Amino acid sequence: MPSTPPATASPDPTTTTLAVLLIGPAGAGKTSVAKYWADHRRVPTAHISLDDVREWVRSGFADPQSGWNDNSEAQYRLARRTCGFAARNFLANGISCILDDAVFPDRPVVGLGGWKRHVGPGLLPVVLLPGLEIVLERNAERSGNRRLTDEEVARIHGRMAGWYGSGLPIIDNSQLDVPQTAQVLNDVLSRSIASPPTW
Repeated sequence: MPSTPPATASPDPTTTTLAVLLIGPAGAGKTSVAKYWADHRRVPTAHISLDDVREWVRSGFADPQSGWNDNSEAQYRLARRTCGFAARNFLANGISCILDDAVFPDRPVVGLGGWKRHVGPGLLPVVLLPGLEIVLERNAERSGNRRLTDEEVARIHGRMAGWYGSGLPIIDNSQLDVPQTAQVLNDVLSRSIASPPTW
């Protein structure tokens, strides 16, 4: 009588070296979730924040709140390349990383395509997309140049809805706190490791 093949355990995203791109609108909780997720891994993990790297520019900082222009676009591109190089360096040294960025589905060459070029094809994108009322509440708690107008938040959130139907995993964390969202992220990553999304 033939024996039943052993069940294969799903990959453990807490012990696998990987690169994750957390996508979402302002106020989605990307930075909070990314920091928590990186802090609670069982393997060395870095959090690479696009906004933090972008704000390395002090004199001459091109703040998109003052109007989107060639300078702000160039500084975003430079920050993305810098984050990508950092991610590659961490991965080459056995350190996982999680990056966060507001990547738009209607600009695939600039967004996902750019991240794939900078980090590599093994990058695992996950969309964090709570309801509009949640991102508006969270945005209201922000300060400085990271706080956007309600109109801008609503516009960005509307564009992010384009991720539905993209094939990328989407987490609606409207009713989840940061630790719960990080746990759902681990579950999503376990499935993505076993069967990487096509993007």
